[in-house]
Order: sequence, then C-alpha cells, then structure tokens
Amino acid sequence: MVADWAGVPFDAVSAEELTGGVSNSVYRVRVAGREDVILKQSLAKLRVKEDWFSDRARIFKEIDALRGLAALAPTGALPKVLFEDRRNYLFGMSAAEEMAPTWKEELLAGRVDTGLAAQAAELHAAFFAAASLREKFDNLDLFEQLRLEPYYRFTAERHPDLARYFARAIERCREERRGMTHGDWSPKNFLVNPGGRLFSIDYEVMHWGDPGFDVAFLLNHLLLKGWHRSRDRALYAGAALTYWKRLSELASGDRLEAATLCHLGCLHLARVDGKSPAEYLRPAEQAQARRFARDLIQNAPPTVAEVFEMQAEAFHE
Repeated sequence: MVADWAGVPFDAVSAEELTGGVSNSVYRVRVAGREDVILKQSLAKLRVKEDWFSDRARIFKEIDALRGLAALAPTGALPKVLFEDRRNYLFGMSAAEEMAPTWKEELLAGRVDTGLAAQAAELHAAFFAAASLREKFDNLDLFEQLRLEPYYRFTAERHPDLARYFARAIERCREERRGMTHGDWSPKNFLVNPGGRLFSIDYEVMHWGDPGFDVAFLLNHLLLKGWHRSRDRALYAGAALTYWKRLSELASGDRLEAATLCHLGCLHLARVDGKSPAEYLRPAEQAQARRFARDLIQNAPPTVAEVFEMQAEAFHE
C-alpha cells in the first residue's frame, strides 16, 4: 500500500485529523483518484484530564484483531488492514464513507434506530465464534491499563463504600474469561455508513476475557443517554433491549446476563466519577446517574430488562 503511493504528486494528497478519541492520533488521508485511508498511531499518554498512560504496542493488538475477525464478521462491518509500520506504532486501514456519523452522534441527536442495535449484536456474536484467537489474545495487561485501572479502581477510590463490588467485577474479568472481548464496545466506535450499515472500529483493547463486560459497556451508554435526553429515554431502552434480545438469540444467555449485571452498575458510576466521564452529562444529570448507579451496584435486578424499568421508575420518583 505504501509503495502504491509512489509517484503521487504532493498536491494530490491531503490529510485531516479526526477527533473524538483520547488514545490515538488518527488521520483520514485522501489521495486523488484512490480510496481514502485511515492512519492510526497510538499515544503513550492519553488525552484526558487525569494522568493516564498505556503501552503503545496496543496498536499491534488492534491489527491482529481486525485480521483475525475478518472472516467471522458480517460483510463490511470491519475495516481492512492495509499496511503496518511497527517501528512507529502506526497502521493504515480502509475508511468508512466520507462524513459517516458515529452511532453516538445519531443517538445524541435523538435518532434511535433499533436496526443498528441489532447489527451491533450480530457483529458481537461473531466474537463468540473466535475461539481460535484465544492464545494470541490471552493477556489482560492492556485491559488493566485502559479499563480496570481508570474505570474500576479509580472509581472505587472515590466510592470506598462500594469497593467490594468493584473488586468483584475486577475478579470476574480475570476469572470468567470465556470469549473475545472488545473492551470499548461503545456507540462512539461505530460509524453509520449510507444505507444504515454499522462499521465497527477501535480494537486496541481486544482480549480473551469476560464477554459480559462488552454487553454492559454498550448498555451503559444507552442508559447514560436516557439521563441526558429524558424525553427519548424509552427509545434508548428499546434499542438496548433489541441489542440484548438479538445477542441472546445468537450467543449463550444465562451466564452472560449475570456477568452483564455485575458490570453494568460499576460502569455507570465510572462514566460519572472515573477517569473518562461522559462529557455530555450536565451536573444534574451526573447526579441522577450517580444515584442510580449506586443503587444498581448494591441492588442489581436479576434481568437486563429490569434495569431499564428501574430507570423509567426513577423519572417518576
């Protein structure tokens, strides 16, 4: 791919830095007459208020994950790796369509498409068929750096009375390792291509771990948006339950639900008081989410559906 650019006039190439992430420098490179390329380079210090460092070699995990999942994922759901530069912690991949919004942007605008939630479940189900990748991804170091420390341990320090619940969630991540786990299964990491097709990105935290973490991670974002846009809360709940129902049809159910419920309250509180708080929550919404998270951690219901019923009831208290 790099050699393929040889002889291209300098003025035929342009690059635009893409925003939204905190852990990488990402550019969209346009070359006249050719398909756009995304260049991604990992950062040692993440761009957040608190000090947060991570091994730059995580970029190699992303390359391996995209290649390993390519044959299992729905067609067009993942970028294709085009080239890599290991010396500079950089690689190039195929791009989503120009101006494709993120699913997060769509959700925050109140455009809630349950079909996208179903697609996320169908892609997620492919992770359960990736047992052949276990050996290559059987390491939790990056997950510790990028999730357990900033989300669970840091938040537990701010809520010491809940420390045992965070410790239990951490222990589950270490002991209930039953499938490929994305680690950042968030609407910001899905682009919506024309025709309403999801395009999934950011696989640098991929590991063999607890699949319930991913489920909780996505459901948590839909819960959070219910506080921010309360008039659309039922729509977010509908998308969450569509995702959960479809995934349950395609993957194992009982143990996955228990794992999800173990993580969901902890992640909810982490997006208020952890190192990476949800930037769109206003102070009053943060307070609502904090109260709800504390209750959810200590009094988790037996089913995912009941979590969203709890949130609906919270608006009528």
